[in-house]
Amino acid sequence: MYIPMNEMLKHFKQDVPTMANITHKSEQWSPYHDNSGTVLAVGIPGAVIVAGDTRLSNGYNIMSRDATKLSQLTDKCVLATAGQYADFIALRKFLQQRLQLYEFQNEVQASTETVAHLLSRELYSRRFFPYYTFNLLAGLDENNHGFVYGYDAIGSYDKMTYGVQGSGQELVVAVLDNQLKGYNKINKTIPQTREEILDIILDCFSCAAERDIHTGDNVEILIITSAGTERLIKPLRKD
Repeated sequence: MYIPMNEMLKHFKQDVPTMANITHKSEQWSPYHDNSGTVLAVGIPGAVIVAGDTRLSNGYNIMSRDATKLSQLTDKCVLATAGQYADFIALRKFLQQRLQLYEFQNEVQASTETVAHLLSRELYSRRFFPYYTFNLLAGLDENNHGFVYGYDAIGSYDKMTYGVQGSGQELVVAVLDNQLKGYNKINKTIPQTREEILDIILDCFSCAAERDIHTGDNVEILIITSAGTERLIKPLRKD
């Protein structure tokens, strides 16, 4: 059957979408925002060193250049968190309240192992609507040896000698593996002194800031020993 060309074009035009009948799907609302950043912790005999950058970003926007990602919970324990900053503040507030109550009831500060278990239970209790945080808990044990606990979003954790979380994790962890474990390293000398570890940490953050736009401005470092806590601020790139 012969169909005139004008009839064919009429049906064709009806099937082709135009700008008038195209609907754009609006962006779905989410309670989570990744403010990113990088945190790192290394445990050595007699001390633990915790570091985090101070940039707070949202996408391509820098919201703050002086936002701490570290929170000292006890004299021997520090929480380092990357991810959503609002959830970090909420989690920090909960832990501080519970640890203050623990100290009031027991007349002694909670050990680092106790804090690690408390953090795990709190993260697991929120597993159906989890904190959007990537946590490291670093501290001293009863023998004043430094160690690090690394967590996933729902409270599973592992005891390590070093750890890193955040947007610069993939850039930093290979350097730490090479320098602190000696994987594929010709010179198997492993740094042990505080000064050597500090130099490695600063190099790690400088490397991350070169490639990760969410890491930068400054790196805040806490050095925890049995004698107390020392705080250092070192500059990173600002762009």
